[in-house]
Amino acid sequence: MIRVPIAKPLTGEEEAAAAGEVIRSGMLAAGEQVRRFEEEFAAYCGTGHAVATSNGTTALHAALLAANVGEGDSVIVPAFTFFATASAVSMTGARPKFVDVEMDTFNISPDAVGEAVDRHTKAIIGVHLFGQPFDVKGIRDLCEDHGIVLIEDAAQAHGAVYQGRRVGGLGAMACFSFYPTKNMTTGEGGMVTTDDRAYAERIRMIINHGQKEKYLHAILGYNYRMTDIAGAIGRVQLRKLDRFNELRNRNAAMLNTLLRGSGLMTPHLRRGVHHVYHQYVVRVTGAFPLAREALVAHLTERGIGTAIHYPVPLPEQPCYAGEAHAPCPRSAQLAREVLSLPVHPALGEEEMEAIAHAIGEVS
Repeated sequence: MIRVPIAKPLTGEEEAAAAGEVIRSGMLAAGEQVRRFEEEFAAYCGTGHAVATSNGTTALHAALLAANVGEGDSVIVPAFTFFATASAVSMTGARPKFVDVEMDTFNISPDAVGEAVDRHTKAIIGVHLFGQPFDVKGIRDLCEDHGIVLIEDAAQAHGAVYQGRRVGGLGAMACFSFYPTKNMTTGEGGMVTTDDRAYAERIRMIINHGQKEKYLHAILGYNYRMTDIAGAIGRVQLRKLDRFNELRNRNAAMLNTLLRGSGLMTPHLRRGVHHVYHQYVVRVTGAFPLAREALVAHLTERGIGTAIHYPVPLPEQPCYAGEAHAPCPRSAQLAREVLSLPVHPALGEEEMEAIAHAIGEVS
């Protein structure tokens, strides 16, 4: 029986050699490799600046602090996304204000954002969920009208394209994660990209104990630095990213074809974007003969890995459930229906056919 894992980091001898070179150099903290990774990543995204951090959550936190988000402010966040998008807001002392998402793309709804903006709104975090860019123009127009900072959460969207431009330079700042299962990895790591020099300089201080120069702490900061080992791995992975994304798109296209007529709702692709399929997410609706949990059990028995991204909308998380939130019915419905199937670049045609065959047995 073929085993098809839901995710598999693709690292090899090049990454090992790059990490080994750093270890042998004795310079393990942030140094030349991190600096060069920042330059190369900024060039890839088409931005003037990139600042490496210890992970995607610290990237979000630093970006929010750079935008002077704090107590008394609110930040609009989609209700259907990973927890860190909201927790980074709470870490500043501000309040995440949850809004509903689009049913087809799963991304933040401009209409819902328009209804949520008020005098306390300091920023909006738009998430390029599962690798597909959100409606950037719709959200950006609202930000410009109200003087609000737009931050892209691009943790799942390395290399994704919106209307001819890669994500990372579509808002005031963008935040990436390099967790092992992302489209590219550094083991753990993050990055903030921006075209604004002032934001970049402030973020560099925030992630390095607030130092403007050594032992001169101008602001309260944190230790959010990336290591040179991670930077070296990231440089190798960045050179492979476009190929990884091509393979993800190939696998997603195969699944779209093989699952046609299965009763599952396959991913919707927005016009004018390049999706990079961090996750391939279907909806298990009433049109499918099995409930989602029964389908998960069936696929597990046949060696097919699955995951649910995400089973609980953010307003219903225990740490936020006691607060007043506007209803987000689409997010709640998606949380009941979504199922991620394997799409990562380590898989080939045989694995895609195995997924479709296992689903075909019950559909």
